[in-house]
Amino acid sequence: MKGDRITLSNMVFYGYHGVFEGEKELGQRFEVDVELHMSLLVPGQTDDLEQSVNYVDVYTIVQDIVQERTYNLIEAVAENIAGEILSAYSVDYVVVRVRKPSVPMGGVIDHVEVEITRHSRG
Repeated sequence: MKGDRITLSNMVFYGYHGVFEGEKELGQRFEVDVELHMSLLVPGQTDDLEQSVNYVDVYTIVQDIVQERTYNLIEAVAENIAGEILSAYSVDYVVVRVRKPSVPMGGVIDHVEVEITRHSRG
């Protein structure tokens, strides 16, 4: 059953992730979606940001991970995003999608995407 969620869709950043040295030196564009699954009943009733999640803070977490760090795999990018969000907020679970539009595959491809779902330990 689908419940309440907050979604930040298609955040775009420039980062230096990849297995090949050229990817780490030149960098490239990455796209990220984050879904925060939690009850939105109280924030909806109280109209109080303290009862919800600050979208700007989530964006900043994602931006820092994608732009300021370097990973070989977008799987690691997604894992770190999920871990930091779960550490910072009381959400039931988070879904993170990371897309890499420019992939050196030797052929035409729109993008590669990983999607992970991580649950809070609380």
